[in-house]
Amino acid sequence: MNATELLDFMRGRRSVRRYQVDRVPRAWIESLLDAAIWAPSAHNRQPWRFVVIDENETKERLARAMGAALRRDLSADGLAPAVIEADVGRSYARITSAPLLILLCTSLSDMDVYSDNERSSHERAMAQQSTAMAGQNMLLMAEKLGLGACWMCAPLFCQDLVVSVLELPADWQPQGMITLGYPAERRERSREPWETRVLWR
Repeated sequence: MNATELLDFMRGRRSVRRYQVDRVPRAWIESLLDAAIWAPSAHNRQPWRFVVIDENETKERLARAMGAALRRDLSADGLAPAVIEADVGRSYARITSAPLLILLCTSLSDMDVYSDNERSSHERAMAQQSTAMAGQNMLLMAEKLGLGACWMCAPLFCQDLVVSVLELPADWQPQGMITLGYPAERRERSREPWETRVLWR
């Protein structure tokens, strides 16, 4: 694949939110995870951690718990009940209708430890960036395999809840979740020209 083909491939990737019911083969899940771990990482500490969720009961339990947290947050914001329930319903459907979920977490267990808050904050950000890059690798591999995928940021808003529901190790900090499956839709997307987002110095 030359540079032009690679760029065309990346331009062709779409976030897919509706899937067919077929399960994703185990070998493909392993390919997704293998792609993820070859992302760059700060100090090469590889702080990413992954939770593969393909059991309907687990998806249902997670969706209900996250939905309850979302409902509380939106109620505190003063949104209308109908708006809240629509948002909660969309979240529930996205989680439970995807054949496969992969939760991406960050662990700081192998990262450097500093005595001051500023450097500690930067170290945490570096670990989170590494995990996000692993997620991008996973999204690109999903596209290559012919799978639909979509990154969900929702676990960030209820990290402790997700850790509790999934019984994760205490140092696993949820960062995002990728929904995956054979696509039942393909949407067009657009991007603002890069010229509008660049400064030359």
